[in-house]
Amino acid sequence: MSIEDDVALLERVPTLRLLGREALRVLAIGSEHREFARGDRLFNAGDDSDCGYVVQRGAFRISFEDGTAEVIAGPGTLIGELALIVPMPRPASAISLEFSSVIRLARTMFSRVLESDPAAARRLRDEFAGRTSQIASDILMAGAKLSI
Repeated sequence: MSIEDDVALLERVPTLRLLGREALRVLAIGSEHREFARGDRLFNAGDDSDCGYVVQRGAFRISFEDGTAEVIAGPGTLIGELALIVPMPRPASAISLEFSSVIRLARTMFSRVLESDPAAARRLRDEFAGRTSQIASDILMAGAKLSI
């Protein structure tokens, strides 16, 4: 795949699209491509995180350690979004369901992009703040329903 193909894929990811095309181009140039056979692990729950992954081809089963949820991540999905921002243990394991490939986005490169483009960093901050507010509202609504 070319850099332009990678940029086009990154633009499909809502969170990354906020950064703008030039920032995505820098990320694409600094990214790494990885391929996985069926059954290969992308990462395990509890592993230290230093990057996020965008699925190019194939699919991964994301399974949370406590068994509460399972998600299938296909092409155009960003796996490990928070790992792009903050070091943390992986809350889930990811296993390839078929021959798959990803674009690995290192946190260090992502941080450099945000540092060099304050407007993009603000857009991302605003997106995360909006999501956090929505989650808080959802929790309050669920709590109110449970106490009835």
